[in-house]
Order: sequence, then C-alpha cells, then structure tokens
Amino acid sequence: MKHMKKAILFAAACCILFSGCGKEENIAEEPQTEFVGDIQPIETEEELPVETETETEPVDVGSKNPLTGEPMDEATAAQRPISCMIGNTTDAMPQYGTSSADVLIEAPAEGGLTRLMGIYQDYANLPTIMSVRSCRHYYAYLSNEFEAIYVHYGQAIYATEMLKNCDDLNGLDGDLENVTFYRDKSRKSPHNAYINGESIIAGIEKRGYRKEHASSYENRYSFVTEERVLENGEDAAVVEPGYQVNKPWFVYNEETGLYERYQYKSAHVDGGSGEQLAFKNVIFQVCDYKVEPDGTYLDVKTASYGGTGKYITNGKAVDITWVKEVEDGVGKYYDTDGNELELNPGKTCVCIVLNDAEDKIGVYASESDFEAARN
Repeated sequence: MKHMKKAILFAAACCILFSGCGKEENIAEEPQTEFVGDIQPIETEEELPVETETETEPVDVGSKNPLTGEPMDEATAAQRPISCMIGNTTDAMPQYGTSSADVLIEAPAEGGLTRLMGIYQDYANLPTIMSVRSCRHYYAYLSNEFEAIYVHYGQAIYATEMLKNCDDLNGLDGDLENVTFYRDKSRKSPHNAYINGESIIAGIEKRGYRKEHASSYENRYSFVTEERVLENGEDAAVVEPGYQVNKPWFVYNEETGLYERYQYKSAHVDGGSGEQLAFKNVIFQVCDYKVEPDGTYLDVKTASYGGTGKYITNGKAVDITWVKEVEDGVGKYYDTDGNELELNPGKTCVCIVLNDAEDKIGVYASESDFEAARN
C-alpha cells in the first residue's frame, strides 16, 4: 500500500496536460448503422474553420520509436504520431491498415460493439487505412496521451466541445474531402472511408498543425532495454478481454514471442497486408464508466487514481494498476510493487474493459483450457 501511495503521488506530479492547439469545427456525427432500436445519431451545426497553431521546440526522444521502443531514425521518432478511428463491425471487414499500427486501442462503444484506434509513429508511407469511423470523446482523450494528431470521420455530440481543442482531421470537414479522406466505391457507406500516408500529410499541411512533439512531451510508455519474462506471472497461453459481440482473444505463439489476435470466430487479419494482427504486449485496462443521458453513448473514464488491469507478454500475465490525474493528462502503468511498468519492445494492444465486466477477463494456461471455458 505504501508503494501504491508513492506511485500515485509520483504519477500526479508527472502527469502532463496536453491537447492539440488547433481549434476544430463543431461538426456532426457521421451516418451510423450500429445503433440499436430507434435511436439515431445527433447532429450539430457547423462553425468557422480552424486557426493554425504556433511553432514550438521539438523534443529529443532519441533514436527509438516512442510507441514500441524499437530502433527508429531520430527525425521520425521526434514527430507526433497520428491516431485513427477504425470500424470494428462485421460490415467494416476486412479492415485495412490495422497491422501497421504501433499501438492498437480497443474500447466498447454502443450496444456491446467495440471500435479500434490505431496509433502510427511513421505515417508518411502508410498504406490504406479503412474504414475510418467517428470519434467518441474517450478515444480522443486516449489519443491525446500520445500527443497524436487525431483522425476520425465525424463524432458523437458528447465529443464536440472537447474536439475544439484537439488537432484533428475530420472527414466531415468539407475542405478535407478528396484531400485527406476518400471513399472506396466497392464498399457501402459508412464503412468505406479511407486515408493513407499521402493524404494524412496533405491534411496536416492544410491545417498547419505542428508536426514535432512539444518540448514538454513525456513518452506514454517506458520500455526495458533487454526483453524479459514475467517470472512471477501466471501462465497465459490464451487471454481474452471479455467483449461480448466480437469476442476477441489472443493466442501466444512461442516461436515468434507474439500474441496473435482473433475475433468474430476467426483470425483477425489486415485486408491490405494479409497479415494476422500480432502483439508483443497486451494490456487489459479496467475503467469506470457511465451511460450518457441519451441512454446509448458511453462515457468511459480514462482518468483514475487507482485503476486496475493486467499486463501480458511472453506467455505470462501479471496484475497492474494505472493512474491518470485528469482526463486530458498522461497516464502511467505500475506493477504491484508500485514501480512504473516497463514494456517489452514491440507493438502493444490495449483493451479497455468496463469495470462491471472485469470478471469476464480470461487468462488461460493452455488453449485446451480456453476451449473448455468457452464451451
């Protein structure tokens, strides 16, 4: 308990408030098909275009990718990443660009569905990312933890005010149509909006957003210098966050040392690259939440003084805690001794688990144990 108090005090002191300096339009939610029953998206009116932000001194993050801890040239490592909302319904399959994400964040949306947000450090040569979907305010807060330029196609009304202080690229901004956002005519709207590296750069240039991290930027993740095994962890050959619609799970591949992702009863494959999604690190982060007054949208709390979760890597899982002082701050993960968690270098998948569904998290010592639990 003493260690936890020290961790909380330390996190409160080091949390940094940052959000994009640009002011964005007050724009409506994109057309949606996932809503249950008769509930429809809420629309808002448009305001004036954005103002560009001022230059700041770039931060020196060295020659490692701040999202993965892996080698990267210094110029690319020093730039702000982009984050992009990606649909995760069966209508949105196959997705494109998911295997290119350095960090993939999944969180519940409406009706038990989840939505993905990929974070990309080196975005200049990105292939197609599809389908680009709308913002929920808690995803924007999670994006801001990485000081990312946030890409989305519309937003829920509860995100409108928050987005005014974000550096974002929004598909409902008319001047970004056919500049940043395009439509694949072979797929049905709204699951056919896409972007790529060239169009992202065009949008950033059009908005005049700062490209480098601010001098005050603090890396969201810390990494070990030498890969480690969680010796005191429980065996974790298969893990699942417990989502009830897509029912994803991760299987540890001893040969590659990665967790391969599955959902909707099959391998989760990037339709562009043909690769199955695989991660060095998997984090289950338990968050408080409430339902918004409309009875549909969620308000997932990304701030906590003592959140819980699990860290999974190299076939083992351990309990962790997490702390973030305010929603628009930078969170930190801690081990059970109160030390800041250091990840193994590589890609990370973060699954946000609602606090009343924590008991649905599954950690299994073998695939046969997993199959027995599901049947």
